[in-house]
Amino acid sequence: MSMQRILEEIRDEVRPLLHQGTIASYIPELASVPPERFGMAVHTVDGKVFAVGDAGLRFSIQSISKLFTLTLAMQLDGDDLWARVGREPSGNAFNSLVQLEYENGKPRNPFINAGALVVTDVILSHLDNAIETLRDIVRALSGEPTIDFDLAVARSEQATGHRNKAMAYFLKSFQNLDNDPEKVLDAYFHHCSLAMSCHELCQASLFLANYGVAPVSGDFIMTTNQVKYINSLMLTSGTYDAVGDFAYRVGLPSKSGVGGGIVAVMPGQFSVCVWSPGLDASGNSLVGTKALEIFTTKTGISIF
Repeated sequence: MSMQRILEEIRDEVRPLLHQGTIASYIPELASVPPERFGMAVHTVDGKVFAVGDAGLRFSIQSISKLFTLTLAMQLDGDDLWARVGREPSGNAFNSLVQLEYENGKPRNPFINAGALVVTDVILSHLDNAIETLRDIVRALSGEPTIDFDLAVARSEQATGHRNKAMAYFLKSFQNLDNDPEKVLDAYFHHCSLAMSCHELCQASLFLANYGVAPVSGDFIMTTNQVKYINSLMLTSGTYDAVGDFAYRVGLPSKSGVGGGIVAVMPGQFSVCVWSPGLDASGNSLVGTKALEIFTTKTGISIF
């Protein structure tokens, strides 16, 4: 069966589920996204593209941005990064403060919010303009120069992100932020507000399936070892506190965001992105998770 036909079958099978998830209304600007939206795209390392539904519509990528901030921090800081953030699954909610308390301010991994704040702090220590630098990297990786921040989403998060603000100051109290917490938060909220489509996320993340080489430019983004590190962290920490169930059902290194997007990679073959804004209890796209489960079942392709 062709890849295009598989995506069309997935679209039809998940359609009855589109109203079952919960929109991330705690970020007010996301509350108005229509719950019936669904898009899915696959980009292969040899240049083939397949898509269904709303794959060309941009949405708030939220925590998927942590893939790109981690990539940048690893480029800038190398292995020194791991002195400040761990590489273990959290087992707790992505915005938990409890774990930071009993682990003395060292976040479990770079994909929970506390870890992403430390990663952002590392970038700020190396770069004068961390906000635009990350945007420009994503533009280059995707080959799409019009990608930008959704400033309404960024302002919405600034106004309501009290737990993230508490987390930043808590990290500062443990001396695990070098920069002003407000500056770190501003960069973090901007990064999360990036608006991209399934196609653009597939293309931007394809270097993780292509052993560190960006197909758009042919540039080496990072070493094969660094790609291995990021893919392993995606598998063990990329879908909040549901990573075990997600790996069981999907079997691909993946990173989700509360905007309803999930991007996944199959090393050596392709990247795949799905978007459906309704979330499950862990903050992952309910329909997106099901779509990826069906995808690996129908194609017979996973890392296992």
